[in-house]
Amino acid sequence: MGIFDFLGGEFIDVIEHTDDTDDTLVWRFERRGNEIKYGAKLTVREGQAAVFIHEGQLADVFSPGMYMLETNNMPLMTTLQSWDHGFSSPFKSEIYFINTTRFQDLKWGTKNPIMCRDPEFGVVRIRAFGTYTIRVSDPAVFMREIVGTDGEFTTDEISSQIRNLIVPRFTNTVAGSKIPVLDMAANMESLSQIIEEQVSPQMSDYGLEMPVFLIENISLPAAVEEAMDKRTSMGVVGDLHKYTQFAAAEAMGDAANSEGGGGGMGAGLGMGMGMAMAQNMAGNMAQPAAAAAPAPPPPPVETVWHVAENGATTGPFSRAALGRMATEGKLTRATTVWSAGQDGWKPAGDIAELAQLFNTAPPPPPPPA
Repeated sequence: MGIFDFLGGEFIDVIEHTDDTDDTLVWRFERRGNEIKYGAKLTVREGQAAVFIHEGQLADVFSPGMYMLETNNMPLMTTLQSWDHGFSSPFKSEIYFINTTRFQDLKWGTKNPIMCRDPEFGVVRIRAFGTYTIRVSDPAVFMREIVGTDGEFTTDEISSQIRNLIVPRFTNTVAGSKIPVLDMAANMESLSQIIEEQVSPQMSDYGLEMPVFLIENISLPAAVEEAMDKRTSMGVVGDLHKYTQFAAAEAMGDAANSEGGGGGMGAGLGMGMGMAMAQNMAGNMAQPAAAAAPAPPPPPVETVWHVAENGATTGPFSRAALGRMATEGKLTRATTVWSAGQDGWKPAGDIAELAQLFNTAPPPPPPPA
């Protein structure tokens, strides 16, 4: 091997990395035993950071730009190696290029249904999924806490860990919000913001940030959704009798236009259904209006009251009975009474229905003759 082959194999003059993937967070510059010589050119492009690991220690972090690897450009490594007056010999270091751009449209979702209490449906099970965006905010922390010595680190390697941060906070937020399931679609934006604020501190501990977090869907079990669809369909149909007549008319038209069984059969079937429908409508019109009138409503339930006096309660008493008690002086305006649905005990004079009893007391009897 000639001297030039030796130099070409041992020294690296240009250190750079271009990435055409959409999921690589970290890529290690492969030296393959080569040494980096003094004055080598390091190129860090926009959306990148270069981290030097020297003898197992994080030495320097380079932001976007072009650098000549000299003593004044590597302060931490110079301190580690005691290069007080510069150096000219090659050195060995591991170089990691970290992608600091946003990684978008990453997916999250609940593996199992989440149990929560809904004010309308009771206990329900819901599922949810959505997307989020991450980016490396602190390359040094990200290297120490997450990457370690992994030579090629992708978003797939951290997505499950991030999902484990999201799902418990989503569960606590939804359960604590007490928002009805039917109203969650209108509150997805506010719920997303709350969860993002809760996850961000933990992400910061990893050297990451989450610029965007979105809840795209919150769904109920298939059986519950099917029941809700039926309920909605009933509301859309409205009057079932009219809907039955409309369906019969549609069937009549389909039978008349059918060609499979012959035109004469279809026409005859359509005429028969039409005649039956006409007879049914005529019979309905011939019935007297009184027969179609709705049944009278049931009589109202009379309100009864309980009376509290000297720490004891009596009753229940009807309004007529209380009227007799008022006439006899056994019931006054200050007497406390209570009836079903009333908010606590109240003086009889404060209840409009009973206050009239004290205004109709008879006048004093006339003097004796």
